[in-house]
Amino acid sequence: MLNTLLPILLFAALGLAALGALRRVSLWRQGRPAKVELLKGLLAMPRRYMVDLHHVVARDKYMANTHVATAGGFVLAAVLAILVHGFGLHNRILGYALLFATVLMFVGALFVYNRRRNPPARLSKGPWMRLPKSLLMFSVSFFLATLPVAGILPADFGGWVMAAILSVGVLWGVSELFFGMTWGGPMKHAFAGALHLAWHRRAERFGGGRSTGLKALNLDDPQAPLGVEKPKDFTWNQLLGFDACVQCGKCEAACPAFAAGQPLNPKKLIQDMVVGLAGGTDAKFAGSPYPGKPIGEHGGNPHQPIVNGLVDAETLWSCTTCRACVEECPMMIEHVDAIVDMRRHLTLEKGATPNKGAEVLDNLIATDNPGGFAPGGRMNWAADLNLSLMAEKKTVDVLFWVGDGAFDMRNQRTLRAFVKVLKAAKVDFAVLGLEERDSGDVARRLGDEATFQQLARRNINTLAKYNFKRIVTCDPHSFHVLKNEYGAFDGHYHVQHHSTYIAELIGANRLNLGQHKGGSVTYHDPCYLGRYNGEYEAPRDVLRALGIEVKEMERSGFRSRCCGGGGGAPITDIPGKQRIPDMRMEDIRGTGAELVAVGCPQCTVMLEGVVEPRPAIKDIAELVADVLIEEAIAPKSVPSKREPAEVH
Repeated sequence: MLNTLLPILLFAALGLAALGALRRVSLWRQGRPAKVELLKGLLAMPRRYMVDLHHVVARDKYMANTHVATAGGFVLAAVLAILVHGFGLHNRILGYALLFATVLMFVGALFVYNRRRNPPARLSKGPWMRLPKSLLMFSVSFFLATLPVAGILPADFGGWVMAAILSVGVLWGVSELFFGMTWGGPMKHAFAGALHLAWHRRAERFGGGRSTGLKALNLDDPQAPLGVEKPKDFTWNQLLGFDACVQCGKCEAACPAFAAGQPLNPKKLIQDMVVGLAGGTDAKFAGSPYPGKPIGEHGGNPHQPIVNGLVDAETLWSCTTCRACVEECPMMIEHVDAIVDMRRHLTLEKGATPNKGAEVLDNLIATDNPGGFAPGGRMNWAADLNLSLMAEKKTVDVLFWVGDGAFDMRNQRTLRAFVKVLKAAKVDFAVLGLEERDSGDVARRLGDEATFQQLARRNINTLAKYNFKRIVTCDPHSFHVLKNEYGAFDGHYHVQHHSTYIAELIGANRLNLGQHKGGSVTYHDPCYLGRYNGEYEAPRDVLRALGIEVKEMERSGFRSRCCGGGGGAPITDIPGKQRIPDMRMEDIRGTGAELVAVGCPQCTVMLEGVVEPRPAIKDIAELVADVLIEEAIAPKSVPSKREPAEVH
């Protein structure tokens, strides 16, 4: 009897799963076209799964081992179950292999069950609470059904009663794990996730690569949408990526806006986009809501506007674009891309940038800087420094990109300190002076792609007039834009953050340094230097060279908490229960450090805005300048990890 029922149940579930897969694909294909190498992506998918995805999952050893046992056991058991019980290949070796696979899966399922007994708040509940039971039922049912195949029990053991019980167990298991994989439910992430890895919109992220620059809009195409208004305006592989979400809540736990009580939860945002795929409401969402916004009040479909349907505008404007959510996501979903895409529609089509957003964008257009300062004052901070201009020298080793910190009195101290360092090292450098414009970072994060592209092209045209080996800047935001986003407009440069360049100068023995005499120091990793560009060690190398032993915060490195200054967040100013920089200062106080070393003008402003008493804030350039001994050692050439050709 069992030999008759099992093939029927297995192939019925597989058939329904195939129909569900076609339906699922049709939902994704509602999105806009995307250039994807279909076959190449599929061939690359196993490695991306085994290496890249598990590199992220392995940060949590418990779940990494659990996932290997459960997922590995399930895949092996499913394939062998189809061969043994579907096609009737009752081979003893295959039988023992299937028994091993089900035992492996059972062990993993026990760990899943243990995790779900008292799940962390970040985990979605609801249907996910039944998943451990389904995994256990699948593994136990196929284990028992395979014992006769392996010759351990007689073929007719238990009679029709046992056959009926096992059939019910198999039906439960295959319904959740086969049928549910494509029609919906907790296992949906397995099907969508595999294809998402194959056809990811940022294939450069795999194989140890890094891809963080925003994708450019084609503003010359009148048919191209200016951002995303409706779910169908996303590219189809973005929709696929949303569907791959496993609802683990790691993005939620990392999000500074969510922790501050602002109306953003990146996990729910992705699930709201999934609701928009087929239509419906968020009433069945079984995780944490947006702070201050109850579940069940939002809904939509692929053809309806997202804002004021699936989400409220203030949810999108709460994001600091820190990429903590993306860094933690085991499915490698691109939350920030989606948020900026939706912001672009609000800004470009609706003119609906909140609070000071419109004023800042107007300032950028009128004065080339977000503060609206007279452009002629850009070099006032250096009036007594006798800096060389690119217009005079034409060719230099280093082009010092000053950035809009030139208009901020606090950041001017950092700029002057870095100039002191460059002069002490006898670096051949110059600045653009009044030719420099805003890099466009703020405009782009606020969704004003048109202003960003205008600024970018003007800067690229200016830079094309001169010869230099590298651009160095104290601003990670300008660093990121120049390095990773100007390339789309043929602006290709060797760009360095000032901490990286100072580390090279120290390594080449071009700076005569004393030792730091102050109190204990901690270092705050800027998001746009760390998570966006992978630079964590150079700032610490510089601090160690000054005799500083960094007292690390619990959230440091790739898990550093955002200061709250990125993504235009101080401009849109969405209220929460507390301020993000106040939370970061609590992290700092936890180290007992008396001074915070920073490497970003926005981080400096945000952290110094915290009410005293608090530790002092100093940029790395200021710390180096403080301990410079007047007579520098004879200069040597600065080694570079890569020797770029001169840029014209």
